[in-house]
Formats: sequence, structure tokens, C-alpha cells
Amino acid sequence: MFERIKKAFLRDPKERGESLPSQASTHGPVSEWAASRGMSFSSGTLGSTVTMQGKVGGRSWKMELGRPSRDYIGGEELRARAELGAFDDVGAMIINRPLKETLERRAYSMITDTLQTTADPRLPEEMRWLAMYDEIGWDGPPPAFWTRYAVLSDKREHALAWVDDHLVGQLMGWPEPAPLPTVPFMIVLLRGKCYLRMQYLPAETTTLDHATDVFISACESALGAFKK
Repeated sequence: MFERIKKAFLRDPKERGESLPSQASTHGPVSEWAASRGMSFSSGTLGSTVTMQGKVGGRSWKMELGRPSRDYIGGEELRARAELGAFDDVGAMIINRPLKETLERRAYSMITDTLQTTADPRLPEEMRWLAMYDEIGWDGPPPAFWTRYAVLSDKREHALAWVDDHLVGQLMGWPEPAPLPTVPFMIVLLRGKCYLRMQYLPAETTTLDHATDVFISACESALGAFKK
């Protein structure tokens, strides 16, 4: 059965993320915060979007706050992407356990459905990553970290090199009001890029601020560990 799941998700279907209507949010404080951090504030046909661009280690990165591109995220989604170009052969992810379990249940349901013969092309790519990567654990991070998050990677040494003590501390140090452990969250290293995706909850500038710092730290750690 496990081999069937791996084969289904190792296919490369076109990704078509599903969106949910955004919840109402107060973008006035967000726009002020964006200006304080050098962000631009834009509004389009799909609703308001906050965009920040910057550099880490001389590499460009971009963060957006707007309508969700995944059906497991309600309200607004915070997403970021950095073109690090330093570790093309590294694959790793940090994901909160409730989201991991939700995606695994969805994958199992899809594969075991007698009417389902092929992988649904609308399923997010991260479901295939769960089939491709092994969960990695080690001594060092506190038990509370492993209760809240799972670390998966193509190689154990990649996970240990990327998830350093500083990044662990930031992932556990969300300021109040802090996101609950059930709020969807993930950071991914793949094909020389770093991605962040999370639900913007609580919808506070402290969430934006800390998520930005976590993402930058993840990029810096990756560049330090895997720089060519």
C-alpha cells in the first residue's frame, strides 16, 4: 500500500491550488507595518495584497499576504519565496503536525478510494513531499518542538544542518498573541529555493513580523549550511 501511495505522489501533475474567500481583515495597520519594513502595499481584483521584497545573503526574496492558494488555509495566507540557488540537490521541510496529519489523511483517503485510480491534479505538491521525504528526529530540540512540528528531508544530514538551534528557538518563540499549534504552517527547501506558507492567524502585525524573521533565519541557515 505504501508503494502505491509513493508512486501516486511521485508523479508530477500540474498544480492547481484552490482558493477560499478571504476573511475580512484590517489592512490599515498592516500597510503601516509594511512601510516600516520597506514593503509595498497593493490592491488587485482578487483583494488586497501586501508585498515585501528584500535580499538575504545577496539573494532576492518576496513575501505576500493575501487570498489563500490552498484549500487547507482559511482567511488569509502568508507566503514567501526566496531564490537562494545554493542547494539544488537538497529537499527538506518543517511542517506543523496537525497540518501533516491532515494531508496524510487526505492522501490515504484518495489512494484507498476504490473509485480513485489516479492522483488528483488539484492536490498540492506538499502532499507528494510527504511521500518522498522521511521524518527526521534528533536529540537537541526540546520535546515541545517535536510535539508541534515535524522535520522531513531527503537526507538526515540535510535536516540537521538546516534546522539549527536559532531556527528552533524562533519557531517556538512566537510572540503573543501567538498562532496556535493547529494553524497551518510550513517552510520548505526545494530546487534551490526556500518557501514559507502559513495561515495569517492571529491577524496581527506581530505575526507578520515574526514570520518574516523566521523565514529570513531559515534562508540564512540554508545558505550557511549548503552554500556552493
